[in-house]
Amino acid sequence: MLYSYVVEKSIRQSFDHVNNHRWDEAVKALVPHVHHRVSGAHALGGERHDKEAVRRWFERLGRVLPNLHLTVNRVWVKGWPWHTTVFAQWDGTATLLNGDASYVNSGLHVFTLRWGKVHALEEFYDSQAAARGLAAQAATGLEEAVAEPIAG
Repeated sequence: MLYSYVVEKSIRQSFDHVNNHRWDEAVKALVPHVHHRVSGAHALGGERHDKEAVRRWFERLGRVLPNLHLTVNRVWVKGWPWHTTVFAQWDGTATLLNGDASYVNSGLHVFTLRWGKVHALEEFYDSQAAARGLAAQAATGLEEAVAEPIAG
């Protein structure tokens, strides 16, 4: 279906924006009062309820894992333009500031779209791997890697 193709292409493009630190583009499709939830009790975890807070979260992601690369493996699009659920399964890798290239994580994003706009985004991944990676970043002096989650 053409609609599913367009949505999948848009979702894959959003991951490309994140990989290239294009935060304005990454949040462009979000509604002002979006719901964003990330699993885990760490600097990237928690919930946000507005577009600006999500933008700040993406900026933090870029600072604490500056060379994170997300590879989208599969995208599933379900529903109609007035209510669409999208699942994006991905693998992420990064070289940490201490030179360790072993940061690897896999996850699933669940997007809720209405008429092409993201109303909710939930991220599920190995939160313990993320916490370990952030702790390693903090050990090199990057204090933000262990800061309180961004709220909003």
